[in-house]
Amino acid sequence: MEALQLGLPAIAVIVLVALAFDFINGLHDAANSIATVVSTRVLSPKLAVLWAAFFNFIAFLFFGLHVATTIGTGLVDPLVMDPAVILAALIGAIGWNLITWYLGLPSSSSHALVGGIAGAGIAKAGFGAIIGSGFTKTAVAIVLSPGIGLLLALFLMLVLSWALRRAAPFAVDRQFRHWQLVSAALYSLGHGGNDAQKTMGIIAVLLFSQGMLGDTFHVPFWVIIACQLAMGLGTMMGGWRIVRTMGSRITDLKPYQGFCAETAGAITLFGATWLGIPVSTTHTITGAIVGVGSARRTSAVRWGLAGRIVWAWVLTIPASGIVAWLSYLLVASVLHP
Repeated sequence: MEALQLGLPAIAVIVLVALAFDFINGLHDAANSIATVVSTRVLSPKLAVLWAAFFNFIAFLFFGLHVATTIGTGLVDPLVMDPAVILAALIGAIGWNLITWYLGLPSSSSHALVGGIAGAGIAKAGFGAIIGSGFTKTAVAIVLSPGIGLLLALFLMLVLSWALRRAAPFAVDRQFRHWQLVSAALYSLGHGGNDAQKTMGIIAVLLFSQGMLGDTFHVPFWVIIACQLAMGLGTMMGGWRIVRTMGSRITDLKPYQGFCAETAGAITLFGATWLGIPVSTTHTITGAIVGVGSARRTSAVRWGLAGRIVWAWVLTIPASGIVAWLSYLLVASVLHP
């Protein structure tokens, strides 16, 4: 099939759909940044979303664009990534995000996009379109990110519990109300740095497929700003169903526990972003919260709810992939003559 070339208006529409995904990503994943700081009552919900949105937006100042490159050229053969594939991938990801947002389940926007790209790429060119190394890296991250978040949070909890064993509970609570502002800011930086880059990669590969970036794949500055802004605005809109699930229904949190969860999550996200791995911010913070609860006692974690969340994770890539595969059949029939 010949390369699909579109006019500027059609390209602009697909860019807007990509930014809509980024906005929904911010809306859907707002809980990742603010659930713990809201549940511990360190910040009110309104102040929390403003705090998270600000650090989401400025994340591009601190990270490279390795994740954007992985999404744009490391999952599916760039020659396969034409506008029909990209649009179908976005439809698959947005559809699954909206379903899980409505159900209040913290599924992964990242893996919804990965599943969407895979499903649309396979629909166009078969399984040979998949770049094995990119998907292997992402699959490993699916397994490791919640585990790393859990272990880091558990370690921080044990260290702090020992260091503060003689401190008065009131003093600990008051001190960590300030420190949790720092940890929430760091986690929001990690969230904005990793998640917004996924949409940057999608838009950049769209422009690259249309010959608008020259011979070398790169992310234009206006794409960086637009994606960070869309995610920040989405975060400001909240995502209160998932905030409730993440912040109080998995386990009950105090400020020093929220600090441990957010710090563990931030460390994991910083490392993944620097390595160019499109890790799930949802998986990471959920694992960290479970780790914090487990440090107290295993019964402190509501394992039934955690199991529902895991099932949402397992289903995300195949479900969004199927939606994208079906969407490609429709989109290609409209866009291809």
